[in-house]
Formats: sequence, C-alpha cells, structure tokens
Amino acid sequence: MADDKLKNLRGESRRKFIKFASAAGAALALDRSKVLDVIADSGGEAMADEAACSVTNRSIHLVAGNGGFAWFQLLWPHVEIAKSNNDNFAFHRFGETVDATDTDNPFTYAPESPWQDLDSTKRITAFMAGNNETHTAQPSSAASLGGNVSMLAAAASLQNELPSLLPVIGVTPFNFGNAPGAPAVTNVGSPEGMVDLFNSSASQAILSIEEDASTYEAYYKAFLSLNKAAKRATWAKQLRITKASANFLGKNLASLLAPTPDDEIAYGIDGAPNNIRDVGLGIITAVKAFRLGLTNSVILPALRDDPHGAFNNMGNINTRVGILGQIFDAMMDDLASHEDPACVGSTLADRTILTVHGDTPKNPRNRGGWPDGTPNNSNWLYVMGNGYLKTGWFGGVRADGSTDGFDPATGATVPNQNSNQTTAPAGAAVAFAIAQGDMQRVNEFYNGPSIAGIVNEQLL
Repeated sequence: MADDKLKNLRGESRRKFIKFASAAGAALALDRSKVLDVIADSGGEAMADEAACSVTNRSIHLVAGNGGFAWFQLLWPHVEIAKSNNDNFAFHRFGETVDATDTDNPFTYAPESPWQDLDSTKRITAFMAGNNETHTAQPSSAASLGGNVSMLAAAASLQNELPSLLPVIGVTPFNFGNAPGAPAVTNVGSPEGMVDLFNSSASQAILSIEEDASTYEAYYKAFLSLNKAAKRATWAKQLRITKASANFLGKNLASLLAPTPDDEIAYGIDGAPNNIRDVGLGIITAVKAFRLGLTNSVILPALRDDPHGAFNNMGNINTRVGILGQIFDAMMDDLASHEDPACVGSTLADRTILTVHGDTPKNPRNRGGWPDGTPNNSNWLYVMGNGYLKTGWFGGVRADGSTDGFDPATGATVPNQNSNQTTAPAGAAVAFAIAQGDMQRVNEFYNGPSIAGIVNEQLL
C-alpha cells in the first residue's frame, strides 16, 4: 500500500524521492522494473509512471554567428517575405512555397524546409527575440530568460536530472552564460573534437592499451567472485549486467561516436562545403552521444560565413539550402531510429529539442549585398519544441518593413513591437520545452510575464 506521505510529495520533494529510489536501486543492482515496482508500492502508480521516464528533454543548440544565421531564414522564412514574389527580397524560391496547415500561427515552407511530412509536434516555432548583433561570433541577445540567465545555461541546469558522463558539450565559439545550478561545459574546438573527448577519457587514458582493459575487467570480475552475494541466485542477473558494463568500459567510445561514410551520405554532407559539413558532423555525433547517454546538451556553431553575396549565384544558394534541409531531415530520422536511454518505449526524436539563434539574420527585404542591418534592429529565435510549444511565427518582419512582436500571455500579435521586448518569454518557452511542460521548474529561472499564449500546457 502506498505511503500517503510519499504519495503526496510534490515538486522538488517528489523529484528527490524518485532520484533517491533510483540511486538506491542502482546501488543494489536492481532491475529498473523492480525499482519502479517499489516506487509504485511506496508512492503510488502516478509516481512510478513519472519515474519510468526522465522529466527532461535533451537539446541541440545551433549558434550561427558572423552572419551565418541568415541562411536559416531561407529554410524558415517570414510569411509575408516568402509570399511577396518580390525579386528584390532575400528569398530564393518565390512561387514554390507551401503554407503550413497544422501550425498555431501562420508559417510558410520553402521546398527545402525539413519535417513537412512529420506530425505537428515537429513544427518550428519562430519567436521575435533579441536584437541585431552583426558580426558577433558568440551571439546571445536572442537566447536569454532575462535577469542575467542565459537560455543555454538554464537548459543545461534543467537537464541535471538526466545522468550523463559530460552534461554539456560545446564546440567553440559560443556564449554559454549563467544560470543557477548550470553544470560546467566541456569545450572542444571542432565536431571531431567531440569524438576525441571520448577517445581520451576512460577508455584511452585509464585503459590506454588492450591489456589494461582486459586487466581491469579481470580484476573486477574476480572481485565479484569473492563477494558472497555473487552466489545468490537473486543477484545473478544483475551481476551479469554489471560484468557486461565492466567490459563496455574497456571499449573505445570514440569508435561508437565517429560519423561513418554512410552517415555522411544520409545527411547529404559528403563533399559539402566545409562549414555546412561541420554542422552535419556535429549533429551526427550529438545523436550518437545521446543514444549512449553520454551527454544531454550539445552546442554547435553554424556556418559563420557572412554570405553578403549569396544571391549572386542562385544555383549555389539552392544547393546550400538543400543540404541544410537534408541535414535536419536526416537528424530527425536518426533520432527516431534510437530509443531514448532515459525512457523505455520513447525514441530520441520524441525527447530532443532544437534551437537556432545567431548574430544577424540579415535584411530579408534586400537581397542585393544582403545587408547586415535588419528592420528595427530585429532578431529572432527558431525552436523545434516537440509539441510543448505553440507553432508558427510569433511576430515577424512584414513586406512593408515594419516588425511585429507578440503578447506571450495570449500569443496575440503586437504591431511595431521591438523584438528585444519578447526575448525573456521566448527563452522561457524553450526552458518549458526542456522541462517537459513543468512551469514550476521554469520559474526557478524566469520571473517575467505569463507565457501561456506561446506554450502548450497540455502536451500535443
């Protein structure tokens, strides 16, 4: 029978008990199903259901500095710009767009826009947020919850609930910022550096040669043989699991994370320009690391090529945007093909959030030289919120050059509002998606206006 004191736990107290029960179960080498049985008996079925899956999503964050952010508005354009058929505007596929039919707010697809055939949880939310930060390598104005709390750091702090070897991996340069409880970031200089992290950790430094790995495994299994518990039939299965884990430590994790030639073909980056290829390589490795439970958050630089002259070569622009779209489609296919190690029965595609922000998206109303300045010094933030956010454009740039914002409490459009006025609510919405809709957890980092108009309080 459930203990009422445990059954009535809420919020942080409830999460602490679940963590305690999970840790105690691990220490006793109990199957996860046994741990859940105990939680159900002690705290009720609802608590056991909560414990069965982590209460936090993983995330990939693309930081597009030095003008590289401009490319993303060709994948996810402002509605009036894409439908204007004005050849002076910075869009590449006039007359070929398709209106989304299942977003909360208007949204228009280019032919290369990813995930068009997937369910509505995989739609993009585009928030007007931040301000123009032209030629900044580490943009941050559109990635904040206000009060000196960064979106990247708040996401990582929320993800502390997920066990991992390296909680956050970031490919420099980026501005991680601050948030209460945020873990340290492991910095590397390239996507290949992400793989090298695990090439130089336990399997390389501690178990540096095959003989060392074999010796470690032999010593560990000998220790278990000496333990009288090893003769207990009730522990036999658990001990087989821990012996297998010891064997896994002797493997080179880097070989499990490195992109393969088949990966590069699937992502469309075999022979792609280096800056686009790096985006694909980083995402491939991020998905592999998620699958192994090695990290919760990956921060990647994106493109950084300041493409002022992009519209001078339409064939090149179409090729590059096509590759970007293929990278995102392949990412989702990859995530969907692997079960989330923190939630049996769910795939990584169900439990991963994507954000994209940058220094300047460039002027969507002028393709000639694609100027850095934006209407009203505006900027914006793209999010794939996996069903936790309302979708489509919140605010935007109009064909006449005016900019709209939004009321986060209702979602309503606010004409002529500066984009920096809605930065904190947009960042809080990202935290809401990371926290799987738990506003109480979001409020540990955010004290701005209600975001009820831009999130789904009941998951789609």
